[in-house]
Amino acid sequence: MTSSILRPRGRVRTAAPDDRTADGSTEPTRILDWRHPRVGELLGSLGTAPAGVTAHDNAGTSAGQRMEALRRAHRRIAATVRPVYSVQDERPVSEVLRRGRGSCSQRLAVLEAVARAGGVATRVRGLLVDGALWYPRFPRMRRLVPDHVLLAWPEFLIDPAAGPDGGWLPVSELFGGLAELSSRPGGGFTNAGAETLFEALSRTAIDWDGATACPADAAACDLSAHVVADLGRFDSRDDLFTRHGQTLCRAARLVAEPVMGRRAAGAASAG
Repeated sequence: MTSSILRPRGRVRTAAPDDRTADGSTEPTRILDWRHPRVGELLGSLGTAPAGVTAHDNAGTSAGQRMEALRRAHRRIAATVRPVYSVQDERPVSEVLRRGRGSCSQRLAVLEAVARAGGVATRVRGLLVDGALWYPRFPRMRRLVPDHVLLAWPEFLIDPAAGPDGGWLPVSELFGGLAELSSRPGGGFTNAGAETLFEALSRTAIDWDGATACPADAAACDLSAHVVADLGRFDSRDDLFTRHGQTLCRAARLVAEPVMGRRAAGAASAG
């Protein structure tokens, strides 16, 4: 049984109208503070242009080159930012890098910051996901698992020439199409052990829309049954959290963060 007690009050989280659109941006935000020197150091380690580039500076690169650059960034972030259960989704990317650890959401934000710094516009899709998806991680703490988890799922404008919506690539497809990813050995995402959504998207399909499925004898790739509401797309994760709040209310975050913000994902004591 999940808990609704820890949810922010006064927030109406319902499915977005079908005509909701978001243009995205390459601009820095409070969370995606890619002009910070720490983000610049990460960019330098990736051989990426220094902060200050714009979308026009990226015009000479192909969609394939942009995707490969983001894949390299994903691998570097996975290797250098330790996965933990932090509950502060609005933590600036520069602070995540200073700490050297972050939640799945925080590490996705780092990837977005790298993309924007390289001139690739980003936006996020807001997904309200059933907290029961996280039961495998916290089998002894189910009553404390929030009933709904708010995900900011990034999208990248890989091919601006494809039109207003055709050039957007969800992070789920950064390492290949969903059909291709679902056919790879290893099964789908189990939300157990050390692998988080951030790592899993590089090897298997993370499908929020019911477009594919892993083999019947493997963990499911289709996670659409866990989606409570599709909140639509937002120009930035900052906009999403301003509109809908974070997963936990402020008091719950203050109590949980000192412990969960250091606990490694997959730690035995967490489940």
